[in-house]
Amino acid sequence: MDFGFSPRTVQLREKVQQFLDEVIYPAEAVYEEQLAAAPDRWDAPEVLAELKAQARARGLWNLFLPDRRWGAGLSNLEYAPLAELSGRSPHLAPEAMNCSAPDTGNMELLAMFGTPEQQQRWLVPLLAGEIRSCFAMTEPDVASSDANNIATRIVRDGDEYVVTGRKWWSSGAMNPRCRVAIVMGVTDPDGPRHRRHSMVLVPMDAPGVRVVRPTTVFGYDDRAHGGHAEVEFDGVRVPVENLLGGENEGFAMAQARLGPGRIHHCMRLIGMAERALDAMCERVLSRRTFGAPIAEHGTVQDWIAESRMRIEQARLLVLKTAWLMDTVGNRGAATEIAAIKAVVPEMACWVIDRAIQAYGGAGVCQDTPLASLYAHARTLRIADGPDEVHRRSVARRELARHR
Repeated sequence: MDFGFSPRTVQLREKVQQFLDEVIYPAEAVYEEQLAAAPDRWDAPEVLAELKAQARARGLWNLFLPDRRWGAGLSNLEYAPLAELSGRSPHLAPEAMNCSAPDTGNMELLAMFGTPEQQQRWLVPLLAGEIRSCFAMTEPDVASSDANNIATRIVRDGDEYVVTGRKWWSSGAMNPRCRVAIVMGVTDPDGPRHRRHSMVLVPMDAPGVRVVRPTTVFGYDDRAHGGHAEVEFDGVRVPVENLLGGENEGFAMAQARLGPGRIHHCMRLIGMAERALDAMCERVLSRRTFGAPIAEHGTVQDWIAESRMRIEQARLLVLKTAWLMDTVGNRGAATEIAAIKAVVPEMACWVIDRAIQAYGGAGVCQDTPLASLYAHARTLRIADGPDEVHRRSVARRELARHR
């Protein structure tokens, strides 16, 4: 296994770092000010359009998509250090570079399974950053950690599908530029466990689509990702041409989407942890307690050492996973994908929590990004599958080798 940066990654990494230093970090305060003053709390502030223009001009656009027809053509291993850097400003940098969830996963689905007509209608404007999208899979009335519990029905009626059900945590649905939802539901209730579901493309302005309410994350709106919403689909009719992929292939497509999505989250989480560690070190070197700099206290030094070690361990596992995905495919890397999804969010939570502790009261208020970073990281111990499900997957594969 060789985790060395390719020449292209070295060049792009320098450009992403410059973009952060010169454009993104200075824009963070402006972004918050514009959000607070915006007449529509869910619309993107004006500064984001400026950031996107800068990213495109610098060649930092759609880096996440390995399909050269549509994206930068980077491998997972090449993209990993770039996504990590973007995670240092998770509310601004990913969207500024058009590498923000849930659009990334939806674009991957459309690139892999979409018809030419679907790609022209939805993928092209998503790649251009002209519209947003949402992914409607999780439901409020069932335990969605087991996708087989999904109850939303997608029923064929002549030349149309009728969608009926209720979703929540549909990321992106609150954004006024959200034009389409990829909805996962049951098309064959009596079919095999993994051959019951399908995905359909539902325009957000279709009759019967109702955004019920936003759902907050520890009190945060998460407006950078277009908000999360509870969405009702009340007999929504879409043409059969809106079926994404094949009928009853939704479960396999969800796995194809979630694999890259999980590693992208983990890449960005490492950047979040790095920023928190930087902030912790700067804080403890600038404050004194009990007659000495905070940095000289043994407990604090233990936090710093443990943070560095945990970050490095997590990064190596993510790089190994990226390498496996590139060499043996997502199925061959399934154990490692599950492992990083349990390990990395927990690591990031630990490091950010220690940084908050080092800052004291400042760590939990809006004067630092730490509280927001923690809310984001803690959510990812649930989103895209909770820790317990991923640990179960790792254990089952480990036990299978010994049976």
